[in-house]
Amino acid sequence: MTVYDELVARGLIAQVTDEDEIKELINNGKAVFYIGFDPTADSLHVGHFMALCLMKRLQMAGNKPIALIGGGTAMVGDPSGRSDMRQMMTRETIQHNCECFKEQMSRFIDFSEGKALMVNNADWLLNLNYVELLRDVGAHFSVNRMLTAECYKQRMEKGLSFLEFNYMIMQSYDFLELFQKYGCNMQFGGDDQWSNMLGGTELIRRKLGKDAYAMTINLLLNSEGKKMGKTQKGAVWLDPKKTTPFEFYQYWRNVADADVIKCLKMLTFLPLSEIEAMESWEGSQLNRAKEILAFELTKLVHGEEEAVKSQEAAKALFASGNAANMPSYEVKEEDLTEGSIDILTLLHVSGLVPSKSEARRAVQQGGVSVDGEKVTDIKTVYSKDSFSGEGIVLKRGKKNFRKIIMK
Repeated sequence: MTVYDELVARGLIAQVTDEDEIKELINNGKAVFYIGFDPTADSLHVGHFMALCLMKRLQMAGNKPIALIGGGTAMVGDPSGRSDMRQMMTRETIQHNCECFKEQMSRFIDFSEGKALMVNNADWLLNLNYVELLRDVGAHFSVNRMLTAECYKQRMEKGLSFLEFNYMIMQSYDFLELFQKYGCNMQFGGDDQWSNMLGGTELIRRKLGKDAYAMTINLLLNSEGKKMGKTQKGAVWLDPKKTTPFEFYQYWRNVADADVIKCLKMLTFLPLSEIEAMESWEGSQLNRAKEILAFELTKLVHGEEEAVKSQEAAKALFASGNAANMPSYEVKEEDLTEGSIDILTLLHVSGLVPSKSEARRAVQQGGVSVDGEKVTDIKTVYSKDSFSGEGIVLKRGKKNFRKIIMK
């Protein structure tokens, strides 16, 4: 199976501009491709995960990735998939986020000896002369055609700002710049970026009379997955300070049954034959497939040691209701009232529920337990001594829990 054929078999490719040429480049290790990452936060999240896995997969096949950090485009904000305008960020915030991205990407991509590049489009976008850009680039874009682009449709309903309207031109200019400076001949992105990517390939052809190609990946975590990548606490981050390795493991361990095989194919590096053998698994076997998925992805992001610890902690949790490596909360003196804390307050301050009213409902509906024992009385209280030693395991529902301790 060729490299390109494997991408297709794993369900990664949504659409391409010129399949024969793209096959030739990818299969022979001649693709110099880029994927853009706008630094809208100080950590990458699972929405970026598939792109990083694809970059790693293609680099292993001899192709050269370029990670484009959008320090310049982040000053504008991508309107794709948005019903409102993104919050404007300061240059200092953007730069800080760029540095965080660089550190995290290095875990996936080998940047040594010119095997990959990491560049920031702020280096060329922030110094552009507006009139020169209009004459040099703007002349190659049709406003009528731009307004039909999918990436603008949602924003058109509520009002598309001229600031956002320029995003397609900026992204297209990125491809031109990378083509000229680094020989970048291919752009990858989510299928919601298709219009922007076509703008870049067309700009290169019109301005330079040369060919470049675009390929969108079937981003499970973007297009299918506005529901994925989110938990009660918010996004699932790749930074262990934001999402612990155990929480990361548990997120993948609890994916929907219908998504397990897709995630294994798209995100892991297990042989396809091994994954296809799991397609007939049901019941407890399907749970085993989820464990394999969680372990492989946690190992990829956080290392094998953390993956092993997370797997052991998860097994211990479901076997005995206790685990040493689960998410924890340390009870503070200010949480206590006369030396004790009630169950509703404990659920709230530990982050298992967003409010005390929801805590009350959880208890009354039988969804709360402490050390494996169901709590049904909303007036239940715990003294300071309850949390000494190993502490207690507070659980809400089947998947949300905290080890409660006090030092």
